[in-house]
Amino acid sequence: MDNIRKQKIREYFLEILQLQSDDQSLADNDSLFVSGRLDSFSMMMFVMHLEKEFGIDFAALDFDVNLIDSLSEIELFIDSHVSV
Repeated sequence: MDNIRKQKIREYFLEILQLQSDDQSLADNDSLFVSGRLDSFSMMMFVMHLEKEFGIDFAALDFDVNLIDSLSEIELFIDSHVSV
């Protein structure tokens, strides 16, 4: 994933966290969903964002939230499901 896309995803999550009054830093390996930092509604909104932005068909995947639980995991997930 290029740095521009990665930064956009980071900004996406920082905005959501800020809306929830979470001003903690966000490291690449910080848990977003499993930790409870973000809820299942936020996860579904992000899945819809990935479908729209990257054309990933989650209906065809054996999806597990752990696949997108951190910025690092999201980067790996996108790289493995999107052709350049």
